[in-house]
Amino acid sequence: MIDFAVEFSGVTKRYKHFTLDCIDLKLPTGCILGLVGANGAGKSTTLRILMGLVHQDAGTVEVLGHTMPDQQALAKLEIGFLSEDMRLYGAPTLEWHMNFMRSIYPHWDGAYANSLLGRFDLKAKQRIKGMSHGQRVKAALLLALARRPQLLVLDEPTTGLDPIARREVLGELMAVLADEERTVLFSSHNTLDVEQISDQITFIDRGRIVESADKEAFLDRWRRLRLVLPPNTRLPGLPGVVAIGGSSRLPVVTTNRFEPAVVSACTERGVAVQSVDVMTLEEIFIASVESRREGGAL
Repeated sequence: MIDFAVEFSGVTKRYKHFTLDCIDLKLPTGCILGLVGANGAGKSTTLRILMGLVHQDAGTVEVLGHTMPDQQALAKLEIGFLSEDMRLYGAPTLEWHMNFMRSIYPHWDGAYANSLLGRFDLKAKQRIKGMSHGQRVKAALLLALARRPQLLVLDEPTTGLDPIARREVLGELMAVLADEERTVLFSSHNTLDVEQISDQITFIDRGRIVESADKEAFLDRWRRLRLVLPPNTRLPGLPGVVAIGGSSRLPVVTTNRFEPAVVSACTERGVAVQSVDVMTLEEIFIASVESRREGGAL
């Protein structure tokens, strides 16, 4: 088994008004990695390089043991790809698309495809142009999954969905991923989507990787401390301080290296700890990006 399904090393792509700058990224086989970034951060460029749709100017990319873009034909046989801007043929039925995919990909699993039809509440005889946006997303996901790919690449798959359709698509995707071990790269600017599905998280901003870690590590070590400083008392030096807000008497400290000893260090210096707040992944992402943009060290 390949240790890493995806390996980016020093990958750079230059455009007139944007540069994907020296990207180092590793996706272990069997993991689900969420690539989080604002619109224009470089997520889609990264995935297009991974798929061989865009060629990097520098650095190396290996996908499922194949060098990209030179060996992209071999790699793509084992990759299921779903993007927000993918379009299926409107006039044919979903059944036509399923038969077409079966004729191309040797690992197409007809029984699994039929199972997904029921799970996704889709009709094989329905024409694509008669489907809602949410149904079309599910249809494209079915076509990707039924190939039994080693790697599933999802580029903003829930963009444009209404809340109900988005919940349905995410729910079905989570159920499918729970069935068996899959390697997945899930790109989104919606941190809630990523938090539900991924077990590893990578933040990207302005073409650079900001931070990458196990999801639980992010959630465990990031905290927001609300403190009360007595008169003439300075804020003690704390580990991993990313941001300080609030007022001089009532500072609010964000740290990415929290541990119980931080609270003890405050109280020993006469600083009262009003609360230690758990942060959401969205709050962590924003704090990470703002710290980097201000030149802070994470």
